[in-house]
Amino acid sequence: MTYNLGISRIDELVGDIKGGTNIMMIGPPMCGKDDITNIIAYHGLINKNAAVVVSTREPGKNVLDWFESRDLSIPPEHIGIVDCVTRTLGFGAPDTENIKMASSPVDLTGIGVKISQFFERFWMEMQIKETRLCINSLSTILMYSNLQTVFRFLHVFTGRIKAANALGVYVIEDGMHDEKTIVTLKQLFDAMIEIREGDDGYQIRAIGLSSKPTPWFDYEIDGVNIVLRG
Repeated sequence: MTYNLGISRIDELVGDIKGGTNIMMIGPPMCGKDDITNIIAYHGLINKNAAVVVSTREPGKNVLDWFESRDLSIPPEHIGIVDCVTRTLGFGAPDTENIKMASSPVDLTGIGVKISQFFERFWMEMQIKETRLCINSLSTILMYSNLQTVFRFLHVFTGRIKAANALGVYVIEDGMHDEKTIVTLKQLFDAMIEIREGDDGYQIRAIGLSSKPTPWFDYEIDGVNIVLRG
């Protein structure tokens, strides 16, 4: 079972990503990490994968709208969103087919239960073997919980991604955390997508998905495509 990121030049360089891979995406604010995460999930969905997106910054409805506005041919029953925002705003929103509510980003038990419910539906009931989990973002979760608690939570889910031959992508804000936090969390991941500020916008590269890092590429986001230059 293999995956790709939907970022064409990087996919060409690294080849197929084997199932069970967990990737940390780290980059500065305002570099488009939210869209890049959604695009990675989207490229799975158009290939009949399932996708679970944990949103700690945007209400789940906004995330679902992002996918629905891009392509109506995506099977909606393949999308699961764990919404950690809406109830913190004081709205008593119920769970729906696509969106399950956690009480807040600090509710790691609740978040874990909702992810597991989607996994169970996709893996057991619908027999979808290729599944992507995107957590956006770990930085928000770390604002509310200590490192040890977040590490334990992630240890469970990175292990489940490995066991199920799924693909995990976990977003971190560069510059928000001390070196110890990043080094500790890195132990859980097989590879990284790094984003940095370049002379002419932002640059992206992948480390750990092939024998050597890819070059840095300037990029821009165009709808559901990440256009690389250089």
